[in-house]
Amino acid sequence: MVATSIDPIRHRAVLFDVDGVLTDTARLHAAAWKRLFDRYLAERPANPAEDHRPFTDDDYQHHVDGKSRIDGVLDFLRSRGIRLPLGEVDDEAGQETAHGLGELKDEHFLAALDEHGVEVFPDAVALAESLRRRGVSLAAISASRNCARVLELAGIAHLFGVRVDGVVADRLGLPGKPNPALLLQATQRLGVPASRSVVVEDAEAGVAAARAGGFALVLGLARAGPPDRLLASGANAVVSSLDEVVLASPGQRRLSEVPDGLERWTDLAERVRGRRPVLMLDFDGTLAPIQADPAKVALSVPTRSALQELVRRCPVAVISGRDLSDVRSRVRVDGVWCAGSHGFELAGPGDGPVALEAGEAALPELDAAEQRLTAELGPVAGALVDRKRFALAAHYRNVRPEEVDRVVSAVRRVGAELPGLRVAPGRKVVELLPDIDWHKGRALRWLLERTGLAGAEHVPVFAGDDHTDEYALREVHDDGLGIVVLSAEHGDRLTWAHCSADGTRPLLELLARIAATGTER
Repeated sequence: MVATSIDPIRHRAVLFDVDGVLTDTARLHAAAWKRLFDRYLAERPANPAEDHRPFTDDDYQHHVDGKSRIDGVLDFLRSRGIRLPLGEVDDEAGQETAHGLGELKDEHFLAALDEHGVEVFPDAVALAESLRRRGVSLAAISASRNCARVLELAGIAHLFGVRVDGVVADRLGLPGKPNPALLLQATQRLGVPASRSVVVEDAEAGVAAARAGGFALVLGLARAGPPDRLLASGANAVVSSLDEVVLASPGQRRLSEVPDGLERWTDLAERVRGRRPVLMLDFDGTLAPIQADPAKVALSVPTRSALQELVRRCPVAVISGRDLSDVRSRVRVDGVWCAGSHGFELAGPGDGPVALEAGEAALPELDAAEQRLTAELGPVAGALVDRKRFALAAHYRNVRPEEVDRVVSAVRRVGAELPGLRVAPGRKVVELLPDIDWHKGRALRWLLERTGLAGAEHVPVFAGDDHTDEYALREVHDDGLGIVVLSAEHGDRLTWAHCSADGTRPLLELLARIAATGTER
């Protein structure tokens, strides 16, 4: 799964759909529509040209979700071979017109709202608050006429400078989604063009509207179920949680913008000249190529020889997501420090392992997660559940594309249900880790301090390829040198790296130059 990023410099506005993205009111709308249509279809006289089966989730997604209530009534009934007159705005609730049935649906929704209240999605609120702190303008979008009440009940109305909903659409005569008029009205009120704005949507009609409106980024949100329907409607990317959305920070840039380290060596050399380098390196995808079977990943003979030469010139450490014993057995280079399980286990050359005590508290939850995921993902061809001491990885590199979401969703669900665990995405893998503030960046700093190499006379250098390596790249951004090893699997994501290497061989050449230059005066 590739993380999706919003760049506050490029993206000056973000438009959030309300029902299903900000609040859990989509389920109340769905229940209100089902109550309306099931009774209407059951009471309507039989007609061989009409389909009177009950209203389904697919009906909601394809014909109703994201649309105005009038369009929803007409589109759904048309799909069942039923055509009703539009009627008038003041038609009574339940009258056999589009307006009449729409009014009755509204009554059902308001009754459910009074009974159940509004549940807010914490991931959406966290993203909105982060965007506001970065100066990004926000708008709340909804086809519903009850949007203002929902936002007030949810306690989040203050987050949005603009609200464009069914009331505004009726007053201005705006067509509903998938026409982009509602969204474009929001950008007009925010004073930001669509070409510099992002839309976050969970409905097919909303995604199609954003795509038609020429928005810079159309982000689909599939909290449950596969992402295919939103991708097919035009989403640039689909996430299962807004926790997966990354905000670009000053100092970050996209992979396509990161200069090649060998080509820009003259400029980079000044960052290390006169200071002794401390080389800290990821393993899979950095020192050794990714394999379909993780057990088959190995250092090549030239790479091991190059590491041996580097160790003679400066300190070298390998920081991996693998177990400590696993990564040490694969590196097999004397004098190398190693950190396993994303830094939860550490050991110096010839030393016994040191494990983070806080991580050990999560071992029972990892055991339980392993049992559940092994059983649940066993039937998924190509899925591999890989238990490490302080992590549980579910690999989907060999899984059919249509089954990938099943793997990712299962890991996320188990992670949410078991306390003390967090989800970490990677290259064709999603992992469960102890939910504490510890990662490769903190492990890197711990190693520097433990070895007495954290002073100004040393320069930390980190090289990695994966999302989890960004913690370490961020750690060395201000006082060291970060290198990202490129991979097509990461698309054009954001990174903290100063330079790039197009594979292991160019990386080793670059590291050799760093080791030599760092001792020059």
